Amino acid sequence: MSKLPLKSSKGDSVGEYEFADNLLVLDKGDQAVHEAVVAYNAHQRGGNASTKSKANVSGTGAKPWKQKGLGRARAGYKQSPVWRGGAVAHGPHPRKYHKKVSKKVTKLAFQRALSAKIDQGDITVIEDLSMSAPKTREFAAVLKNLGLDRGGLFIVDEHSDNVLLAARNIPKVEVVTAALVNTYQLLRYRNVVVTKAGMEALESRLA
Repeated sequence: MSKLPLKSSKGDSVGEYEFADNLLVLDKGDQAVHEAVVAYNAHQRGGNASTKSKANVSGTGAKPWKQKGLGRARAGYKQSPVWRGGAVAHGPHPRKYHKKVSKKVTKLAFQRALSAKIDQGDITVIEDLSMSAPKTREFAAVLKNLGLDRGGLFIVDEHSDNVLLAARNIPKVEVVTAALVNTYQLLRYRNVVVTKAGMEALESRLA
């Protein structure tokens, strides 16, 4: 069992949390992490850039002037990409940047990232994270108690409007449930804080 520090939301040490060693993966999975992060970033791209080809630009199909005899450059149509108001040659069109990653690789990537955080001592387990009201100052007090001046990722077991609203105005702080947290989020933040119930949910997810 890997022992993690267990604290209260006030920053007081209240014991240790034991994480099952058989769920840790430290000897493989680097390539899986790379693929998961690339896929996540690809999914964030809109792919909405669009330009008009000569088939999409409105205008007559008539030849602007005769081919020879005027001393001017040859021109076949007004929609030419070299003309002002003409088409765009080889321009971008709407597309999907979707990248497929299998469930097995996705799970391995998440397991590898979480294991690295545990191995490096970057994860703190707290007993509970609850807010009586959506007050930013209350969440800021929790950050101060835990010594997280630079923010961090908070993983909870279930959605709470008060916690999400209290944290959303604080820079470099993100709150996510154990069921939805992904590899990219684990790697993005140096410090990760997980509630005890959230840690149990993560273990169930990896089992």
